[in-house]
Amino acid sequence: MAAARGGLAAWVLAAAAVCALWADAAEGAKSPAARVHRHLKRLNKPAVKSIESPDGDIIDCVHISHQPAFDHPLLKNHTLQMRPAYHPEGLYDDDKRSVASDNASEKPMLQLWHQKGRCPEGTVPIRRTKKDDLLRASSLRRYGRKWHTTVNPMSIDPNILNEGGHQHAIAYVEGDKYYGAKATINVWEPKIQQPNEFSLSQLWILGGSFGEDLNSIEAGWQVSPDLYGDNNTRLFTYWTSDAYQATGCYNILCSGFIQINSEIAMGASIFPISNFAGSQYDISILIWKDPKEGNWWMQFGKEYVLGYWPSFLFSYLADSASMIEWGGEVVNSEPDGTHTSTQMGSGHFPEEGFGKASYFKNIQVVDSSNQLKAPKGVGTYTEQSNCYDVQNGNNGDWGTYFYYGGPGKNSNCP
Repeated sequence: MAAARGGLAAWVLAAAAVCALWADAAEGAKSPAARVHRHLKRLNKPAVKSIESPDGDIIDCVHISHQPAFDHPLLKNHTLQMRPAYHPEGLYDDDKRSVASDNASEKPMLQLWHQKGRCPEGTVPIRRTKKDDLLRASSLRRYGRKWHTTVNPMSIDPNILNEGGHQHAIAYVEGDKYYGAKATINVWEPKIQQPNEFSLSQLWILGGSFGEDLNSIEAGWQVSPDLYGDNNTRLFTYWTSDAYQATGCYNILCSGFIQINSEIAMGASIFPISNFAGSQYDISILIWKDPKEGNWWMQFGKEYVLGYWPSFLFSYLADSASMIEWGGEVVNSEPDGTHTSTQMGSGHFPEEGFGKASYFKNIQVVDSSNQLKAPKGVGTYTEQSNCYDVQNGNNGDWGTYFYYGGPGKNSNCP
């Protein structure tokens, strides 16, 4: 029944998205400038306070009840949940691990805008969408949305190495019911060759088939010149209940994710960034399904519970996930008919190791008893290991981990 209810709600969400498209079409008679102005007004809510970040972003502190999520009719009378009923058991066992081998990676991670101030309690920080952000998008309708990019490593056609221009280097588990996932992700600033390409490192919570009914919740860091207008490394989330078609978006660029935290802004720059053969920095991300309320929660680091995706946004994920993926993804637009030189991770291959190659460590899944556990039967997948590769392992300090990434175009990846 949960999946049926979720399916109905997801259908209503999709219908609302279509209605929004009709509204945009109705605006077609107006000038492009008027349509852009209307879209900006929809996205940018009145701010209690605004903070100008050193990177040029403006962070608006918006009253928690005025955030974009509550524009949706299904959320008009939603009772805001200010904390999860339960965290996963075993969440803080990581603290007991020895960190002697990688003290450098334990330095505090902040967002760049924190250098200029903080948002008051009772507000949520929202990166302001600017006119130029919309004008870079292929259309207003596509702004803040992905094309279908999630890879199913269990059913890959070997003849299709670069389907849709996306390439991956991932670890994954499947074959069970999963109620969450966690990872500590090394943070870098990979170089992007073309503005329409991106490089990201994230975890995926997946349900359904990889056809038109895919449910996905995603979080990590990304460099995306098209979306943000620069090459900064930024915290991001994404969700969809219909394989990236009519539902879902990055961050909070549509109704869906409900933020409760006043300190971390979705889409804002992460600071500082790892240096090759120098200081290493990482972020920890946990996404889990609250067994009482059923919502999918996100935590950033040890302190920041950011908010939740209401379970009714989804069909399959209204119950559980059937696959978890962790790793990197890039867009390869094959400029000039050759492989892109857009980097994944640090831009270096896994065998170079700590301080040079990017890593995911302490990857875990949440089981049906709300326990964080080491994943069993971890597989790895990459389309072209000469371009981007992945190598996994296990030890006492890092638990289940892997190094991943690469430079893209090179003598073995023309």
